Amino acid sequence: MQDFNLQSILRALLISTSESISIKEIQTVVARYHEQREREMLAVGTPEDFDEAGLPVVRNGVPAPEQGEIEQIVNQVPLLLTATQIREAMEILNQTMKDDGEVTRIVSGPEGFRLAIAPEYASWVRLLRDEPKPNRLSTAALETLAIIAYRQPVTRAEMESLRGVSVDTALARLVDLDLVRISGRADSPGRPSQYSTTQKFLDFVGIRTVSELPESDVLSPAQIAEWLQKAMAPQKPKTSADVGLTDDKTLDLPTENEEG
Repeated sequence: MQDFNLQSILRALLISTSESISIKEIQTVVARYHEQREREMLAVGTPEDFDEAGLPVVRNGVPAPEQGEIEQIVNQVPLLLTATQIREAMEILNQTMKDDGEVTRIVSGPEGFRLAIAPEYASWVRLLRDEPKPNRLSTAALETLAIIAYRQPVTRAEMESLRGVSVDTALARLVDLDLVRISGRADSPGRPSQYSTTQKFLDFVGIRTVSELPESDVLSPAQIAEWLQKAMAPQKPKTSADVGLTDDKTLDLPTENEEG
């Protein structure tokens, strides 16, 4: 019997389908394997020929049929693969593919794991399909997408406060690409629409949930929220220090009624 090799089995499962394979489906495969082996064991002997662990019972020095194969099955194949074991095996397998320069990579998404063509070979696949080169997202679209991803649900006004410019074009592009969607309405005057990322966005960046997004290199979500709150309700300077002067005199600023 062939030795149990989890990475080889996972590779075979990934190659067998173009769809994503979930952790639950992989665990089901292992459970079916044991069910099938149990039926095979019973086919060559009676239940009394095996103990609670599934090992053959030796009577008068004579073991039940196929003792060697049964022992290998019981000892090698785990009864249950945990989600952590599967993820770690997928990560090792994917790294092996990269190190060996293989043309495929394992992509993790909300639906599970699937095989994809390595980026360096994508142009050849497009030539086969006679497909145009995909358009890259503009800097404005990427910045807007980052704000939505980290601050969702977020309104158009909040995005523009963070970016300092209009997001109309970038937002329309992201909605058109199904990377963001209207997910609700804010509890504020006018009930403006709120935007959130979609499942396609998760596939786009290769994560299962938004909680797997890396921490922002510039601002954490809490800092973004704090900045946004200040940006939406800026405070007027009251002292010289507030405008960068050294002495702490109160500024003679016009009141709201005096402002033109």
